[in-house]
Amino acid sequence: MAKDKKSYTLMLIADHNSPVRRFNVPKALLLQVGGGVLLLAGLALGATLHYFQVARDAAENRILREENLTLRSQLKSVRERIEHIGSTLDRVERFDQKLRAMTLLSDPQRNLAMGPVEPMPGENAPMAETQFTELTSLESPKALAGRLDRLSAEATRQEQSLQEMQAYFQDQKSLLASTPSLWPTRGWVTSDFGQRLDPYTADRVSHAGMDIAAPHGKEVNAPSDGTVVFAGLEGGYGNVIVIDHGYGIKTRYGHLSKMLVKAGDRVKRGVPIAAVGNTGRSTGPHLHYEVRVNGIPQNPRKFILEE
Repeated sequence: MAKDKKSYTLMLIADHNSPVRRFNVPKALLLQVGGGVLLLAGLALGATLHYFQVARDAAENRILREENLTLRSQLKSVRERIEHIGSTLDRVERFDQKLRAMTLLSDPQRNLAMGPVEPMPGENAPMAETQFTELTSLESPKALAGRLDRLSAEATRQEQSLQEMQAYFQDQKSLLASTPSLWPTRGWVTSDFGQRLDPYTADRVSHAGMDIAAPHGKEVNAPSDGTVVFAGLEGGYGNVIVIDHGYGIKTRYGHLSKMLVKAGDRVKRGVPIAAVGNTGRSTGPHLHYEVRVNGIPQNPRKFILEE
């Protein structure tokens, strides 16, 4: 017990003239004070560490907030771009439908059939298949990825459709270039297509083309692009040239005085191919001109676009 009651004497000496003061400090009290000091020091150290941790977290939170704002801005920009692309694809699809309606082309893959594309009175306009314009501010990145996949698929489908339309219009361009739309020569139409009186027998016969009277030697021009498939003598028509324009269309030129092309030659619209003559069974210089479609004679006037 005596051991627990140990104490320490604290002596205070102010100067050599002052009396010495003595204080008895129990050991237990010193221990308590020391423990308190250590506790306060620990608390201060913990508070300091906590402060630096909070300061570091605050800096990281500020950086994260700035990154979050940047990402939100970028996400908004992506949504706007997706909306713009989707709207463009919707317009392209509607234009595609109109072109297919005008050209009588159908697209079974997308259920686009021939016919009008405008809604009938009292009916609602059909919703575009893509439906890419409905964006929400809460759309997640995963949903955006799915929307981008659908946009990519629709863009591929539109590309294939436009390639088909391009092929169609290229074919139409070729068809127009092959259609005999020019006068082969200028002159006077002395005998038109259809029934006529034969100038030699006076019998009513069918005339498979038209006769164009013109001065001897006047140029005969190709009315459209094509390939010469025959150039030579042919009975009562004398010197004859036949041009195959493709698509089942052929033109024939008879009674020629001179032939400027031979079989196998490619000719362009408007180039000279022969000269007006009087060969064969003829009453005077003129050009016998025929247009045949799939072997059937047609009225040449239906094809001529010139006045």
